[in-house]
Amino acid sequence: MTNQDEIRALQRIAQAIEKLAPEPEPRIDIKTAEAYVWDATAKNLLPVEQTQHVELKLLQGIDTARDILLQNTLQFARGHSANNALVWGARGMGKSSLIKAIHAHVNRQLPKSLVLIEIHREDIATLPHLMRALSGWVIRRFILFCDDLSFDNEDTSYKSLKAALEGGIEGRPDHILLYATSNRRHLLRRDMMENERSTAIHPSEAVEEKVSLSDRFGLWLGFHPCDQPTYLSIVDAYMAHFKLQNIRDECHKAALEWAMARGARSGRVAWQFVQDTAGKQGKTIR
Repeated sequence: MTNQDEIRALQRIAQAIEKLAPEPEPRIDIKTAEAYVWDATAKNLLPVEQTQHVELKLLQGIDTARDILLQNTLQFARGHSANNALVWGARGMGKSSLIKAIHAHVNRQLPKSLVLIEIHREDIATLPHLMRALSGWVIRRFILFCDDLSFDNEDTSYKSLKAALEGGIEGRPDHILLYATSNRRHLLRRDMMENERSTAIHPSEAVEEKVSLSDRFGLWLGFHPCDQPTYLSIVDAYMAHFKLQNIRDECHKAALEWAMARGARSGRVAWQFVQDTAGKQGKTIR
């Protein structure tokens, strides 16, 4: 074997060893921003200079869930025990808006006490990497936020979430919580659960592994479709907050027609109606 052959062989061995080496942990620098988005590809956090959120007082018809999650978040921000939270239920009823509004509200009460980090559903498999990277930043407290979380039948990334929620033998770091929203109470479709039960040797155990994932959230907060009075109260609150011209009976009639055209009443539909109204009055609202 020539020297060149030996060099090429050594290069191939070095490349093979490099591929077998564990992926390096991300180097993260948490500075002054109050919110970040997790970039799973670059293993880095992208700062969000200003989060888009509504005022907590504008979220109508979800008083119980609001109060419970606010108390849990205040406990956490003050350095006390708190639970991971799964906010589930009807679409458009303010699940993710509640989490962002509470984050902003608590940081006004306790400045810079909380950092909100959004992790996308498709990046859940990298959640353990993120948590390990944050484990040394004990001077700050982090809420990891995943919006619209759910899993399909062949999806195994839920195992990463289970490990992150429990923390294995190390335990979950005290300065990190996970808040997630989902349209599904158990994070997977009902037809998937029924199919696995019907084909399993032990039906009662067929979906236990996946269903037990939602059990790892200490708080379950359910959101339900709003009735007409609640929908109109949401519209009224937005109209008053943004000081829009409002003849009550005419506004309610228009808001109900708007909801009927969309086939639903929800906080999101109310917000879209108010945005349209503001535009017609020559105003811009955010």
